[in-house]
Amino acid sequence: MKLNDTIVALATPSGAGAIAVIRVSGPDAIKIVTPIFKAKSRKVLSSQPTHTIHLGNVVDGERTIDEVLASVFRAPKSYTGEETVELSCHGSPYIQQEIIQLLIRKGCRSAEAGEFTLRAFLNAKMDLSQAEAVADLINSENAASHQMAMQQMRGGFSNEIQKLREELMNFASLIELELDFAEEDVEFANRDQFKSLVAKIQTVLKRLIDSFATGNVLKNGIPVAIVGEPNVGKSTLLNALLNEERAIVSDIAGTTRDTIEDELSIGGVGFRFIDTAGIRETQDLVESIGIKKTFEKIGQAQVVAYLVDSSRIENDDDRLKQVLIEIEKIKNKFPQKPIVIIANKIDQLTFEELDQLKAHLGFISNTSFQPLSAKTGTGVEELKERLLEFVNTGALRNSDTIVTNSRHYAALLKALEEINKVEDGLNADLSGDLLAIDIRQALHHFGEITGEITNDDLLGNIFANFCIGK
Repeated sequence: MKLNDTIVALATPSGAGAIAVIRVSGPDAIKIVTPIFKAKSRKVLSSQPTHTIHLGNVVDGERTIDEVLASVFRAPKSYTGEETVELSCHGSPYIQQEIIQLLIRKGCRSAEAGEFTLRAFLNAKMDLSQAEAVADLINSENAASHQMAMQQMRGGFSNEIQKLREELMNFASLIELELDFAEEDVEFANRDQFKSLVAKIQTVLKRLIDSFATGNVLKNGIPVAIVGEPNVGKSTLLNALLNEERAIVSDIAGTTRDTIEDELSIGGVGFRFIDTAGIRETQDLVESIGIKKTFEKIGQAQVVAYLVDSSRIENDDDRLKQVLIEIEKIKNKFPQKPIVIIANKIDQLTFEELDQLKAHLGFISNTSFQPLSAKTGTGVEELKERLLEFVNTGALRNSDTIVTNSRHYAALLKALEEINKVEDGLNADLSGDLLAIDIRQALHHFGEITGEITNDDLLGNIFANFCIGK
C-alpha cells in the first residue's frame, strides 16, 4: 500500500444507523474535503484550527448529499499523526457510499484493513504492541478482555519491555566499548552489576511468559464442558446459565447428539459453556460420534462440570457406583483439570436425602460439589461464583501486565532463551565479543515486540487482521 496517499473509509460499522463516521487521513485530507464541505458559518474548512467541529453540508456541485459534522485534526495531533477529517453523517448506507465515492473521485483512495492504525504506528503515535491492542479492544466482549486491551493500549506492556531493553542496551554499549579497547584489557561493564540486571530481566520475562496462560484464557473465554449421563439436565442447565432457551430440552435420553456452545460473562470474565452429548454405552452410530466429541471437548475445556441426576442416584447404589467410575475415568485421563460435580434436581430431594448425597459425592478428592436445580434456578448463581474461583483474576485486579498476544509470547520465549545464554556466558567468564552476540539477539527479540525491529511481511500479517476503517 502507498502510505503517502490520502485514504478514506467508514470508521463505524457498515449498515443503517443513526449516524456514521467517515474518516479521511493523509497529506491532502483537509484540502480534499474543503471544496465539498459548505459550513453553516460560511467558514472555509482549510483555515480552521485543529480539534474543531463544524456543522455544514456535503455537496456534489449543486447537489446536497447530507448535513454533517466535520471534525478537523491537524498533523501531528491526530490518531494517525496525519492531517485528518472525520465526517459524521446520517447513517443511511446510501449516504455513506455517496460521500465515500465523492471523496474517492476528488483524490482519496479506499483504505486497506488496519491502514489508519498502521499509519499511527509508522508516525510514532503508538508502538506495535499498542497498535495490536487496538484490535483486541475492538474485539473485547467482556470486562476482563477490555481491561487487558486497555492496559496494553496505554503502554503498560511496552513500557516494561522498553525499560528492560534500555537497561540491557546500556550494558551492551559498554561491552561494545570494551571491544574497541581490547588491547588495553579494560572493563567498562561491571560484571556483578550485569549479573544482577540479567537476573532481574529473567524474573520479569518469566512473569510475563507465565501470564500468557491466564491472558489467553481470559481473552478467549474459559471453556467449561458440561458432561454427564443422558437426560440428567445438561441442556436445562445450559439454558438456566444463559437465561434463554438455547438447547433443546426433552425427556427422551440422547436428545443432544452434538455439542452446543454459548458464552456468558460472569463477574466480568467470559465463560464458554459447552453442552455435550450424554455419556453412556450405545449402539446408535450418531450418538456414539457425539459421545466421542464429548471427550474431545473435555480435553479442550479448562473446567469440567460433571452433572448427575440426584433423584436417580440417591436410592440406586449401582447408578451411584457408575457415576463414581465415570468421574474417576475423567480424573485419571485429565488429572490437572478441575472438576465440579453438580448434583441437579435437588428440588426432588428432602433435606435428609440432600445431606446423604453430599456425603456420597462431596468427599471425592480434587473436585468441588455444587447442588442445584437447573429447572427452578436454585443454586445456579452459586455455581457461577464457584466457576469464578477457578480463574486467576489476581493479576487482573492488581492491573498487572498480562500477555495475551501469541506473537509477543513467542518473542518473550526467544528473548529469555538469549538472556539465559548471556547468564551462562557471564558465569563462564566469556569474552565481551561472545557476550555481545547473545545480547544483540535478546535486544532484537525485545525490539520485535515494540516494533523497533520489523519488516513489511510482519506488518502486513498484523494489520490484515484489522477491520476496514481502523
